[in-house]
Amino acid sequence: GCTDIICCIFFIVAIVGYVAVGILAWTHGDPRKVIYPTDSLGQYCGQGKLETRNAKQPLLFYFNMMKCASPMVLLEFQCPTPQVCVEKCPDRTLTLVTAIGNAQDWEYYKSYCRADPGAKVLVDILQKKLCPAYLISSKPFLQRCFPSIGKKAHIYTTQSFAMKIFEDYTKSWYWILICLLIAVVLSLIFIVLLRYLAGIMVWVMIFMVIAVVAGGIAHCSIKYVNLKDTPGSNITLQQLGFQPDFSVYLHIRQSWLAFIIILAILEVIIIILLIFLRKRIRIAVELMKEASRAVGYVMSSLFYPIFTFLLLTIVIAYWGVTAVFLSTSSEPVYKVFNETDCLHARQTCDPENFTLSTMKRDCPRSECLFAFYGGETPYHKYLVVLQFYNVFLFFWCANFVTALGQMTLAGAFASYYWAPNKPNDMPAYPLCASLGRSLRYHTGSLAFGSLILAIVQIIRVLLEYIDHKLKGAENKFAKFLLCCLKCCFWCLEKFIKFLNRNAYIMVAIYGKNFCRSARDAFFLLMRNVIRVVVLDKVTDFILFLGKLLIVGLTVLVGSYLIAHGFFSVYAMCVDTLFLCFCEYLPLINVLTPETKSPSLRRFISSPEVYEDIEVIFKI
Repeated sequence: GCTDIICCIFFIVAIVGYVAVGILAWTHGDPRKVIYPTDSLGQYCGQGKLETRNAKQPLLFYFNMMKCASPMVLLEFQCPTPQVCVEKCPDRTLTLVTAIGNAQDWEYYKSYCRADPGAKVLVDILQKKLCPAYLISSKPFLQRCFPSIGKKAHIYTTQSFAMKIFEDYTKSWYWILICLLIAVVLSLIFIVLLRYLAGIMVWVMIFMVIAVVAGGIAHCSIKYVNLKDTPGSNITLQQLGFQPDFSVYLHIRQSWLAFIIILAILEVIIIILLIFLRKRIRIAVELMKEASRAVGYVMSSLFYPIFTFLLLTIVIAYWGVTAVFLSTSSEPVYKVFNETDCLHARQTCDPENFTLSTMKRDCPRSECLFAFYGGETPYHKYLVVLQFYNVFLFFWCANFVTALGQMTLAGAFASYYWAPNKPNDMPAYPLCASLGRSLRYHTGSLAFGSLILAIVQIIRVLLEYIDHKLKGAENKFAKFLLCCLKCCFWCLEKFIKFLNRNAYIMVAIYGKNFCRSARDAFFLLMRNVIRVVVLDKVTDFILFLGKLLIVGLTVLVGSYLIAHGFFSVYAMCVDTLFLCFCEYLPLINVLTPETKSPSLRRFISSPEVYEDIEVIFKI
């Protein structure tokens, strides 16, 4: 039956609202504001009447380009740094302190200020953000000044660097394609090898770790002995105190003794863990073999990440286009300013015909100046809310697509595990059948889990927004509290992702609602917490080595993404089979030689299943 129907309805309503926001943004937005750069006052660079300043300054200069990496760009779609229109990009690197001390440099530097700094008071200029703190040699790209990259003797601009990449791609695209195909083949081979050589691979890598630590102990011991007769090597760390040059500590015997003790303790811990966890490591190895067997029966699952990638591309594209149109919906608002009392003070005005208006006639000394960037209509007043809604629905939809992929794969691999006679008792198309079940019956559960995660993520964005707004605040307690909140919500997001992943597996197995599945998954994992830790670390380590191996053989960054896509399917398979195995454990525990009754044999109808249970029971 259908699960979490209320959340499903709520999700559909939210999607309809998201479409409405997109339509509203597309009717009010002006993408020319992104194509053609605008300064901090909302005025186009290189546009307008010839006598205006901006008409002769077609390029946009950012005071601090690093601010463009701020999470605030998700909301405002603009870099949170002052921006001015300039005639040409800076062709030298200067700091404000250096420029003030030289009259010629200062005259050049002032052309990149957004207002005349007047007196050369450094602190006032920086506090009022009249001028940038530094200039970096830049080149124009898309009518914006971007820092040049490369050595001074051979400078590449961002534009030429991008063109160089494009030219290289057009010349060698077939070699790149061949390498990516090789990465696909290698990923498949690695998964096949895991099926037959998982035990050898795991134990070899474990003993390699032991050997590396033992080698470290031997190296430190040799260093400790060689420094015996060296003058000054016998002083203690307490006598030496803190030294900014850490190489000094390498000339003291006590440092190497500390290294020996730390590595020896680590070696003992690893050996003890191996002794007590050897059976559980064997279970992890068997599960990895079983995962390879399951992937072999459901080969189409290896290419499912392509479908997830396409859906995520659509979600990201819709968010990006909507964000652009929302951010360009604002208009420069001008208001009447007057030094003396004026009837029309702070009223909205039009600068083009202000000199002939009644406002100017009533207040001769008044001026129509830029006030803020927004608008006076209800739509403009709620633009920030609409941007938050856009970001929130982006997180929700992206998490929903990821959750759909996880539940679809879990359902396919669970149908393999619970089939008594493989592959005859499996669905004809297990992946398509699982996808159909997930969308038909469990859209509400997927939306529920994605909603919880999206709420945490939007809270993290809000914390970044508050942190941005309180940049100039001197309240240290507020900064400390904000830092703690950001750390806590980061940890909470990681925990929810882990819990959601296992909840989706339980939903795929039993078809229960999200909350009940999350509770069952949590307590099931807590009852097998040691197995969870061992399995997770062993599989993660092996898959990580596999990714590095494939990247090393193909020497392509794109090959890592391909390997990650294949191995994410494998990791989902291992997690699904592990939860199924944990569900099987109560049956295994009662299947002792004394309790192998005929009723149990009838309950386990398939001889193959019975043999599998006996193998795991022996482990």
